[in-house]
Amino acid sequence: MKKKKTDFGARFWSGTRKHSAAGLLEAFFQFNDLAEVKETINTMVQCSVQKNTRILEDPAEVFHLYQSLRSLVRACCLIGKKAKKGKFKAASETNVPKIMTGPLSAEEYRDPVRAFRRAFSACSVEEYDEFLSLVVYFSLGDHRCDQEKKIVIPYIQLMKMLDAAWLITERASTGKVTGK
Repeated sequence: MKKKKTDFGARFWSGTRKHSAAGLLEAFFQFNDLAEVKETINTMVQCSVQKNTRILEDPAEVFHLYQSLRSLVRACCLIGKKAKKGKFKAASETNVPKIMTGPLSAEEYRDPVRAFRRAFSACSVEEYDEFLSLVVYFSLGDHRCDQEKKIVIPYIQLMKMLDAAWLITERASTGKVTGK
């Protein structure tokens, strides 16, 4: 049976219109380094809540990151839904090194899909879109975002989502994750 590929809006940044959800995670980390993405998001959030500050990154790079993060959020949402139905399984890690978990809890480190499910129980895809739009808009301008509550929860969940996506990609490259 042929795998069904979904359009996550990745054509702009990846060059391909359709990806599988796990394939999109892999494509995301081929184009982006996890540490650089997290640092850029941190800078964007700081610039969007401080008055008269803007991000020093090239606006084209910021827009590229915005597009790729939107696609990543949609892929993570689909993986979380597939995991509930048993169509996506991640092998659990029995050894959980404290240094490696980062913002993930031990159970999220063992099962990274759990981080996706928790992220989408805290915020919807539309709320992540709004968060990304706010952060990009206010980090590129000189104005400050007065709605800090709309930024904090999605920011924390997005950081967890990035780590979980990276874990899934790493485990897939070593053969520990299967997507059906």
